[in-house]
Amino acid sequence: MMFTSKIGTTSVFLLSLASTAGAQWINYPTPGIPRTKDGKPNLTARAPRSPDGRPDLSGMWIMTGLGSATNITDTEMLPAAQALYNKRLETYGNGDPAASCLPEGPRAGLAGLDPFRIVSSRYITFVLHEANPFRQIFTDGRPLPKEMNPTWMGYSIGRWDGDTFVVTTAGFNDRGWLDFVGKPNSEALRVTERFRRPDFGHLQVEITYDDPKTYVRPFTLKLNATFVADDELIENVCLENEKDQGRLVGKLADDRRNEKKVPAALLAEYAGTYLVEPFGAWKVAVAGDTLTIEMPDGGGRQRVFATADNKFVFPSTGGIVTFGRDAKTNAVSHLLLTIVEGDFRGDRK
Repeated sequence: MMFTSKIGTTSVFLLSLASTAGAQWINYPTPGIPRTKDGKPNLTARAPRSPDGRPDLSGMWIMTGLGSATNITDTEMLPAAQALYNKRLETYGNGDPAASCLPEGPRAGLAGLDPFRIVSSRYITFVLHEANPFRQIFTDGRPLPKEMNPTWMGYSIGRWDGDTFVVTTAGFNDRGWLDFVGKPNSEALRVTERFRRPDFGHLQVEITYDDPKTYVRPFTLKLNATFVADDELIENVCLENEKDQGRLVGKLADDRRNEKKVPAALLAEYAGTYLVEPFGAWKVAVAGDTLTIEMPDGGGRQRVFATADNKFVFPSTGGIVTFGRDAKTNAVSHLLLTIVEGDFRGDRK
């Protein structure tokens, strides 16, 4: 997995596949938004409202942290789905549709990948993705089609429940991944999203996945998005410079062969909270004879396994986490996340 810095925030992507045009209108301020005395966007100002009195969700947004990319945990699958997921996990997700420049499907926009723009109007709301097809959410009272040709992005209808915008989407194909490690879905998947804008700069998103052919029961994620000011979407053409697909050959089993058992006392020294810029606070804890890492935004605790006393493979990111010590005190002081784009340091709080 790769973490690509874009527009001053963080996007997550599996590969260096995309060719993006250079930013345009650099530093041109977004008009009509509240600002503080120093000219910065006032993200805690009151949320705007449309002429009908409902919250206006329009704006450019990006998911906080990793969004849904690694947050789908502890979901009980049916046997065939579990077998498919295990197969994808063993290859570090190198069969991800994004690796072939295909759409993200139900993961688009919610996986912390790239920014997206919401354009609201009375009868239809558009969601424009920087790296995926657009979405049309019809709000004119129509039901979902009785017959739906399976598509990557599905068919969406929306309605208001008080100040919450409720979107129902169905008609997905079964080729998409719900996260980066390969959680599958069938064509029976139905997604319900609930969007709330509590203030100007923040969007609360609750997503319920209901797929009776893949999962034992529906499950819900709670995510957050932040308003992106003074910037615009840029062109993203994945196939224009794709060079990495053939290099995706790593297997989890290869790393497992080098797994090492670390003494419990040493594991306990690594437990704590680390501020990993720009991904937020990571919580490291001991679970039995190994460590778990919990990332922001409700991702749950995810197990890592050791290949050295201070080095751990983090399967859901395809990266390596190495713990470092203070030269003077010898106390554990930081961790280093190593992924294909480089090293990201997290100082211990």
